[in-house]
Amino acid sequence: MNLFDLTGQVALVTGSTRGIGLAIARALQSHGAQVVISSEDAADCARVANDHGTMGIAADVADDAQLAALVDGTITQFGHLDILVCNAGITGRAGPFAAIDMADYARVMAINLRSQVLLCNLALPHMAQRGGGAAILVSSLSGLRGNGMINAYALAKAAVAQLARNMAVEWGPRNIRVNALSPGLIRTELSAPLLANEAFMARRMQMTPLRRPGEMEEVAGAAIFLAARAGGFVTGHNLVVDGGTRITDGS
Repeated sequence: MNLFDLTGQVALVTGSTRGIGLAIARALQSHGAQVVISSEDAADCARVANDHGTMGIAADVADDAQLAALVDGTITQFGHLDILVCNAGITGRAGPFAAIDMADYARVMAINLRSQVLLCNLALPHMAQRGGGAAILVSSLSGLRGNGMINAYALAKAAVAQLARNMAVEWGPRNIRVNALSPGLIRTELSAPLLANEAFMARRMQMTPLRRPGEMEEVAGAAIFLAARAGGFVTGHNLVVDGGTRITDGS
């Protein structure tokens, strides 16, 4: 038995034209799944889908109608949906809550949290009709630690982990597993400025037992576990992929 074989399954991954989302989409595809690529940029979706021999559906996750069209388009094309990966998100403006821009706060919460609630409500009933499935809600290490400069993003990501727990309870009786996935510092295009900051990296690596940033493929590997038969008895969990940063005080 291949515990990681996803042959015959259909996966929808938001925010998947670059970075961690694309790494997850590629990993799902390499394990046999048919994958729908999605981001708000139609040209990016078409390009990445073409490059990887799959389908792309553009959708702004802040738009309810576009989210509904995204799920409906996946079902129309493939006939079913087995794996949902809610990865799309934005960081918002850094700073303390005392100086937060509430318009920015609202946009971060809409994209990083509200969209995941709605996507689950749209997609999970289709999975239930098929007999089960798996949803992976991308959270973050920032939702598990205090930080003086990461405001709405951290708050939304903490809520995503709770959403996974609630959805796991709600949908478990219908054989749907829902888990959160929390990356730490991962080598991506977005993290490049941090990786180039020597003072930051010296401090962060001292706080990270593995003494290095993570790679996108390592997050994708965790996603495969949560999606596949290997993780078949795991639900309501928040899988932290951070090299141990969360569990050490840096000493």
